[in-house]
Amino acid sequence: MACWAYAILAITTLPPLLPNNLLLITGGMLAARGEMSLVLVLLSVAGSALLGDLLLHRFGWSAGGRFRRSEPTGRRGEMFVWASDRIRRQGLPFVIGVRFLPSGRLLGPLAAGAAGYPVRRFVIGAAIAETVWTAYSVGVGYFGGALSDNPVHALAIGLSLSLGVAAVATAVQRRGTARMRAGADVPKEA
Repeated sequence: MACWAYAILAITTLPPLLPNNLLLITGGMLAARGEMSLVLVLLSVAGSALLGDLLLHRFGWSAGGRFRRSEPTGRRGEMFVWASDRIRRQGLPFVIGVRFLPSGRLLGPLAAGAAGYPVRRFVIGAAIAETVWTAYSVGVGYFGGALSDNPVHALAIGLSLSLGVAAVATAVQRRGTARMRAGADVPKEA
C-alpha cells in the first residue's frame, strides 16, 4: 500500500473534529488482509492523535488566562469549567478518561492546558488514552477483516462491532452521569 494511505489516516486523525472512524476501521481491515502494515496503521493514527492533543493542550495553555478571566456562558462554558475543575482535582485519570466522552478529545486537552496542567503529565495521559482508542478503533476493523475475506462484509462487521460498543458505552455513561448528578455538581449532558 502506498505511503499516502498512512498519511490520510494521520491527517484525518490530527484534528479532533473530523469523523474518521470509517477510515480507521478500513485501515484495520486492510491490515488484516495484508494490504497495509498493522504497525504502521497503529503508529500513524496514535501518533497523529497524540500530536493533535498536544497542540490543543498548548493552545489551551496559551489562551488559559483569557479563559480564566472570562465568565463562561452556556453549556459549552459549563462543560469547560467542569473539565478544568476535574483535571485539577483528578489529574492523570481524568486526562485519560475524558478522551472517551463525547467531545472529550477537544474539551480535555483545551481544559487541561487552560487549567495549567503540566505538559509532561498530560502527554503521558494522552498517550495512554490515544493508544487504547487507536487499538480499539483499528482493532474492530482488523477483527472484521480477519473474519471475512469479503471487504464489504469485513467493513460491516467492524462497523457493527463499533456501533455496538458505542451503544453500550453510551448507556453506561448516561447511567453513571445520572448517578453523579444526584450527588455532585455535574453539568447537564456531561
